[in-house]
Amino acid sequence: MTEIVNIAIAGALGRMGQAVNAAAQGSEAVRVAARFDREGVEAEGLVARQAALMAAEVVIDFTTGAASAELAEACASCGGPALVIGSTGFTDEELARLDNAATQIPILRSGNFSLGVNMLMGLVAQAARALPAADWDIEVFEAHHRRKIDAPSGTALMLGDAAAAGRGVALSDVAERVRDGVTGARKPGTIGFSVLRGGGIIGEHSVSFAGESEVLTLSHSATDRGLFARGALAAAAWLPGKPPGLYDMQDVLGLKA
Repeated sequence: MTEIVNIAIAGALGRMGQAVNAAAQGSEAVRVAARFDREGVEAEGLVARQAALMAAEVVIDFTTGAASAELAEACASCGGPALVIGSTGFTDEELARLDNAATQIPILRSGNFSLGVNMLMGLVAQAARALPAADWDIEVFEAHHRRKIDAPSGTALMLGDAAAAGRGVALSDVAERVRDGVTGARKPGTIGFSVLRGGGIIGEHSVSFAGESEVLTLSHSATDRGLFARGALAAAAWLPGKPPGLYDMQDVLGLKA
C-alpha cells in the first residue's frame, strides 16, 4: 500500500491554493498537513511558514516567481521539504536561485500541470521537427483571465520551447514576443507569441503552423481550474524520495525519452 504524502500549501488563500486544498480532500495519495500564506496574513487554519515546512514532505506553491524563489531557498536551507512549483513569471535571477536550491532538494516546476497540455507539447515538437522553418511560421497564442499578471503565460513559453526544440534552436534566439508599429516582414524561423487578457478565461493555448496555402493549429482548452490542482497533487505524490534536482510534469507522466 502506498503511503500518504503529507503536503503543505503555499499561498493557501489564493485561487490555486484553494483549488489544491479542495482537490486534496478525500485523496488517497496526499494529505494536507498545513496551509500558509504571506507573512502577516492571518486566517482560520493557517500556520506560520516554518511550522508548515516542518509538517510536510512536499510543498505545493502557486504564488509568484519571487515568492517561489525565496521559498525554495528556505526549503533547501533546511534540507527539505521537496517543492512542487506552479508559479510563472520568473526572472532569470529567480530561475538561477531555483537551480541552486535544486542541488539540495528535489524541485518539480511546471508552467502547466495538465496532462493534455503536456501531450500537446510533444505534438508541437513533432510538428516543428517535420515542417521546415523556411516554409512554416509558428505562432503561439494564449488567453487568460484579466487578473493574470505575467505574459506570455508559462504554458505558452513551454509550448514555444517545445517548438524551438523540435527545430533544434534555442527559443531565446527566435522568439518574437512583442510587435508594435511598422515591424517589417516576418523573419523566417521566428516563433511568435500573441496574448489575450480578459474576463474569467481559465486558459486557452494554441500553436499554429502557417504555410503559404494551409494552416495547422494544435490547441488545448482548460474548462476547470481543478485539473491543474489535480496534476499538482499527482506531482506531489510522485516527488518524495527523488534525488535533488529539477523535474517537470514530463518526468511524472513518463513522457521524456
